[in-house]
Amino acid sequence: MNAQGSLAGRTALITGGAAGIGRATAILLAGHGAAVAIADLNQAGARDVAVEIEADGGRAIAIGCDVTRSDDCRRAVVKAVDAFGGLDILVNNAGIIRRADVVETTEDEWDRVMAVNVKSVFLMGKFAVPVMATGRGGSIVNIASGWGLKGGARAASYCASKGAVVILTRAMAIDHGPQNIRVNCVCPGDTDTGMLVDEARQLGEADDVFRIEAAARPLNRLGQPLDIANAILWLVSDGAAWVTGTSLIVDGGGLA
Repeated sequence: MNAQGSLAGRTALITGGAAGIGRATAILLAGHGAAVAIADLNQAGARDVAVEIEADGGRAIAIGCDVTRSDDCRRAVVKAVDAFGGLDILVNNAGIIRRADVVETTEDEWDRVMAVNVKSVFLMGKFAVPVMATGRGGSIVNIASGWGLKGGARAASYCASKGAVVILTRAMAIDHGPQNIRVNCVCPGDTDTGMLVDEARQLGEADDVFRIEAAARPLNRLGQPLDIANAILWLVSDGAAWVTGTSLIVDGGGLA
């Protein structure tokens, strides 16, 4: 998609939009004409992104949101609709990682990872789908991971959660296709975000060494947030009008 304004007249709600992939996606979709609602637990960070978008001539609002709480998810959808008149795009990007095997992982850690990474997709979909269904339909993109398609070491809860996102995406695509709602997921490889830094810290590895190891893939570099945002942009665009229920791997060839 090269033409600016290709998403003109559409509204996008992005969770975890204050930083990383979410921030890049919010800015990119706004640059293509979408009005953007940025939902994040870090409301100040979300506000900074909204200000940046508006300074560039776009339309955006920031919403403080804990994606594990039903009331917060409902309120985020309502605020997006109230601000922009509808909802056409939902990007479920909020996520966390715990680098530990099942023995090392505490029950609270397991529950937290599953709540942020999986329950949030359920909750946001629960409130967004009826709005999309009463309009012209819509597009939902869930952010999974390459580790949602294959296993990874010392990441049991994360792998389980992202595998659940992949299958939940397919189930939602089946259920809501008749309402003209497309549901897809993106499976990124290691991407240069705060989460990658947090992984190195959890594993007790030096950040620079961890980055070098993570870049060991056919394209020989880490992913950048914009790499993932570009994939999301295509999935929510009319160019992907016959694409639903798919898992798009964006990882520089790592899974290959």
